[in-house]
Amino acid sequence: MNKIRKTLRLIEKQIKTFKVPSVTQVSARKDPFQVLISCILSLRTKDKTTIEAAHRLFRIADNPKSMLKLPQRRLQKLIYPVGFYRNKTKVILGISRRILEDFSGKVPRGLKRLLSLKGVGRKTANLVLGLAYNIPAICVDTHVHRISNRLGWVRTKTPEQTEYALEEIIPKKEWVDLNTTLVTFGQNICVPVSPLCSKCYIYKHCKRVDVAKSR
Repeated sequence: MNKIRKTLRLIEKQIKTFKVPSVTQVSARKDPFQVLISCILSLRTKDKTTIEAAHRLFRIADNPKSMLKLPQRRLQKLIYPVGFYRNKTKVILGISRRILEDFSGKVPRGLKRLLSLKGVGRKTANLVLGLAYNIPAICVDTHVHRISNRLGWVRTKTPEQTEYALEEIIPKKEWVDLNTTLVTFGQNICVPVSPLCSKCYIYKHCKRVDVAKSR
């Protein structure tokens, strides 16, 4: 545990000058609905595109009720060019409707209820719990999965396996910030192909699992 904390502090020191992920930027508004919708927009979409689309959308509709007033084609235009924008339009409208009809207009605070929303998976649900409600949850995306295995913290095949494995070794007070920390690190230093090991603050603490080439 002490080694992991030390590693996380070094990573946090290195990423201070980098931009945090788009959903973390949106979470500064402390609005659970906006965090949830931003998560949907961010799937398979670059951060710059996500944050621009989120800003356009939330200027027009920032709650479930106003979202449902938007014609489908208007919503598509607002979020374009996020990946799979047509499908995400349907997901956003469906989620907004469920929140109004089944949850009194408020984004649910529990994992099971969040997962009951069509289009919401464990990654999105855990990110909403952590960033919107400050409820301890580990959000595992491709960066967190890759880096956790690369460091040698876990040996897992899937993000869900990584989530459960990390819960056993990461102090609970670190859970909420873990995704933001590792995603920022993974976007700028510990990239998927040819990571910047020569510039990495935690090089001595990393087992470099499956790293065939680095810079």
